Amino acid sequence: MARLSNIGHQCFFSLLLVITSVCQSSMAQAARPNIVLILADDLGFSDIAPYGSEIHTPALSALAEQGVSFTNYHTAASCAPTRGMLLTGVDSHRNGVPNIPETIPPEQAEHANYRGTLGHNVVTIASLLQDSGYHTYMAGKWHLGKTPDLLPFRRGFERTVTMADTGADNWEQKPYLPIYEKANWFADGEEYTLPKDFYSSRFLVDKTIEFIASNASDGQPFFAYLPFQAVHIPVQAPQEFTDKYMGVYDAGWEALREQRRARAQELGIIPPGIAMVDASTTNDWGAYTIDEQRYHAKRMAVYAGMVDAMDHNIGRLVAFLKDTDQYENTVFIFTSDNGSEASGVDYPRALPVRISLALQDYTTDYDTLGLKGSFNTIGPSFASAAASPLSYYKFYAGEGGMRVPLIIAGKSIPQQPQLLNAFAYVTDIPATILEIANVDPPANRYGGRPIESMTGRSLLPLIHGQVERVYSETDVIGYELGGNAALFQGDYKIVLNDAPAGDNKWHLYNIVADPGETDDLSKQMPKRLQEMLDHYQEYALKNSVLPLPENYNPWRQSVYNGILSRFRLQILLAVLVLFILVLFFTAYRSRRQ
Repeated sequence: MARLSNIGHQCFFSLLLVITSVCQSSMAQAARPNIVLILADDLGFSDIAPYGSEIHTPALSALAEQGVSFTNYHTAASCAPTRGMLLTGVDSHRNGVPNIPETIPPEQAEHANYRGTLGHNVVTIASLLQDSGYHTYMAGKWHLGKTPDLLPFRRGFERTVTMADTGADNWEQKPYLPIYEKANWFADGEEYTLPKDFYSSRFLVDKTIEFIASNASDGQPFFAYLPFQAVHIPVQAPQEFTDKYMGVYDAGWEALREQRRARAQELGIIPPGIAMVDASTTNDWGAYTIDEQRYHAKRMAVYAGMVDAMDHNIGRLVAFLKDTDQYENTVFIFTSDNGSEASGVDYPRALPVRISLALQDYTTDYDTLGLKGSFNTIGPSFASAAASPLSYYKFYAGEGGMRVPLIIAGKSIPQQPQLLNAFAYVTDIPATILEIANVDPPANRYGGRPIESMTGRSLLPLIHGQVERVYSETDVIGYELGGNAALFQGDYKIVLNDAPAGDNKWHLYNIVADPGETDDLSKQMPKRLQEMLDHYQEYALKNSVLPLPENYNPWRQSVYNGILSRFRLQILLAVLVLFILVLFFTAYRSRRQ
């Protein structure tokens, strides 16, 4: 009997241990925070209020006031390379997306790491989080491949609604460039038709809320990736948001650039007294007529309205999480894929431009600017103001193209406003997210196949004050995109910007003391310049960075690639018909002779 009693006690204690273990595991699972990763598109460094903007962004301001804002955070200077690194933690030249596929020349595209689509040699953080018990959702722009095996539904996201191209209209399902036959939207891996009341920012938040609500009762944490179309071209906004900024930009881009520099200094985003360069692509505001100034001012008002509308819808998501008691257990990460977009001429109402846009069913009329059927951009002059006080903008390796806002906020993040000026890079975001979720990154294999290892570093030690920087004075970060290149080491950066805005020469800057890149230190510090150039060559060799063909032009290449992609079948048929005609003609001539 005593023996049976002992066995009973042992069974009871074993069962108790199992129950305790299961409970502890469930509690640990429940304690893991939700994570919302919000990505703006083409948002300049000073385009939101916490970074010096006049644009009303209360939702993002609230996150900044409750968390950490990074003032020295860098991305790639173009969308797809950033998105690939943001989701994998692997350099763009190793993950298959060193440039947007639309501008990759055929000499490079024949190489496996230059396809412009996310390779299967990398694993996304969505896959890793899903494996660890997270729900994973995505609503927004993807641009990492549109074949079934490359869509986000097959890359770790359990629910998706996504636009697969560089961009699309914000009011209806139509392409914004003639290189696309249609706007390619997908939901859970299948082609998708947008609703008739579509506006991009509102719709994407609606879908994110829908996805989160669908599993809210099961106790599992979620990872929601929300890459907005705002403020990518075409720049469009609901009238009530644009109206708030009518008259705000009447003084022009030069005045705006100076105002934002002063405000950013006041907020501590940049050091006091820093200089700014005068961009060669910025025109003289005073040289325009009153009517032209009025038109340009409204272009920027629509842009501001689009940023405001994005923030308004972020606020809706925050309110939903608060109403459903999920806010306190959610970490928010907000950033941009690159700096401000300078595409678009300063004379959008010129007859050739209007004819070209009319063929796509777009107008540039002042009264309807930003509304359905309107094609709007801000052009290079206002783009420089959007990046104030930095130099250059999207596509270029200047700080205006690569340095963007980064806000991280949530209960596990220090609950007071904090500015961090330590260098950070886009590949650090995946490592940070995995540490927040208590998920280990894979080594060099995943799903039975070899993969590229993540190179980024978690920013949590920096956020919690355990270290002053995550990269030492000797660590280097290399970068190249479409012939524009940079290398970061400590407080210094070497940079090469190609034509037409750049001079295709290497320059050296201290980007902490001189974020505006106004004081080239190449002649003062030739040894440092040479050492950093040597490091860049090592980076380029290690990551298989390919040279560009002679006379490469990204705009011409995008047209060529677009025509080839859209009209490939017609071109092949035309070549075949021509070949047959030549054969018949040759045979006919032979018989005549």
